[in-house]
Amino acid sequence: MKLIQINTVCDESTGRIMLSIQRAADAAGYETLSIYGRRTAPGDVNTRKTGDFFSFWSHVCLNTVFDLHGMGSSFETRRMIRVLREEKPDIIHLHNLHGYYLNYPILFDYLKNEFSGRVFWTLHDCWAFTGHCAHYVIAGCSRWKDRCYSCPNQRQYPVSLFLDQSAQNYKRKKETFCGLPDMTIIVPSQWLREQVSASFLSSYRTVVIPNGIDLERFRKKDELIREEILARYGIDASHKIILSVASHWDKGKGIDTFGKIAELMPDSYRIVLVGAGIRSSQFRSNKITVIGRTENQEELVDLYNCASVYINTSVQETFSLVTLEAMACGLPVIALDTSAVKELVPASCGIVLHKPAAKDYLDAIQLIGTKVSQGIISRDLLRAKAMEYPAGRQVQQYLELYGETQT
Repeated sequence: MKLIQINTVCDESTGRIMLSIQRAADAAGYETLSIYGRRTAPGDVNTRKTGDFFSFWSHVCLNTVFDLHGMGSSFETRRMIRVLREEKPDIIHLHNLHGYYLNYPILFDYLKNEFSGRVFWTLHDCWAFTGHCAHYVIAGCSRWKDRCYSCPNQRQYPVSLFLDQSAQNYKRKKETFCGLPDMTIIVPSQWLREQVSASFLSSYRTVVIPNGIDLERFRKKDELIREEILARYGIDASHKIILSVASHWDKGKGIDTFGKIAELMPDSYRIVLVGAGIRSSQFRSNKITVIGRTENQEELVDLYNCASVYINTSVQETFSLVTLEAMACGLPVIALDTSAVKELVPASCGIVLHKPAAKDYLDAIQLIGTKVSQGIISRDLLRAKAMEYPAGRQVQQYLELYGETQT
C-alpha cells in the first residue's frame, strides 16, 4: 500500500500530525511520501517540497489583492500531480490545502477525473467550507451555512486588503470539493463535526479522530526547582503563575483579554504568555511576562509544572493540544464554551466559561483553588483525562481507516 499526504508544512503544527501518521504507516509496512509547501522537513522520512520563494509570494499577492486564496501556485500544483501520477498511490491523505502553496481546483480535477484510490481529508480548521476564513466564531458569522458574502473576516487570514470574493470563493469551493467519490473527512472534535454537518460537505462520511499528545513528555514533574526555572524569565517564585500558550497569538486567541485580567488580579499573581505574535510592550501591566515562541517542548513542560492554572482564552478552536498538555502536567484549565475546547475540560479538570470577561476568569481562578483544596480537581483526575488522548491512539485510528481500503 502506498500513502501520500499533502500539507502546508511538515515540521510543526499540523505537520507534526502528518509526520506521526507517516512514521506509523512506515512501521506498518506502507510506502509513504509527504508533500509539503513551506519551511523544512526532517530527514528520517520520505518528503518532497513543492513551490519556492517566488511561487509563495506570488500566491500571497494574488490573495492580498484579489481574495483568491488557493487559486495561485498553478505550475507547482501541476508538477505535484505529475508526482502523484508517477507514484500511483493507493491513498491520498489531504491536510491543510490553504497556506499559499497549492491550487485546489487543479488538484481536485485530478482527484475526480484520474485518481482511482481513496481520499482522506483531515480538516484542522474551517477553511474548506467558507468563502474566505479559517475561523468565523469571533465574527459571529454563520453565512457559510448557506452562502458567503460581504465577509466580516476579509482582513483576517488569509488577508485580502482590497476585493471581497467570498461569494465567488464559496461557490467555487462547493463545486470543487463536492462530488468526489470515496472521500472520507476526518475532524479532531465533535464541535468541528457539527460544523461540517451544517456545511456543503455534509454529504461526506465524517469521522472524529481526536489529536493526541506525547504523554511521556508532558507529565507532572515531582522534582522541579521552580525558583531556577522562573528566574530564567525574571519572575519571582513567590508569585502564582497563570499560564497560556499559543503557536501564534492573535485576536481570535484572546490576547486582549490578558491585559484586562492583569488590571484586576492581585499582586501575588503573574501571567506568563508563550508564543509568537506578541511582545511585552503590548501590555501596560508589569504583571505579564511574554516568552517568545519555543520549539523546546521540555521548556514548555517546565512552565506547565511551574504554573497554578492554565487559561485558554481562545474563542475559536477545532481542538487544543496545549490544553491537553497542561492537563497532562497536572495543571487545571479555564476555557471557553464557544468552540471545541469545552470537550476537553470536564468539571474534574477545570472550569468552562461562556464569555471572555476578565472578572469571570478571576472568579474561576479562585473557584479552582477551592476545588483543588476540596479534591474535586486533582492531579490524578487531570492526568487521567489527558491519558484519553495518547498520540499513539490517534495514529492507530488513522491506520485502521486506511485498512478499510483492503477489505
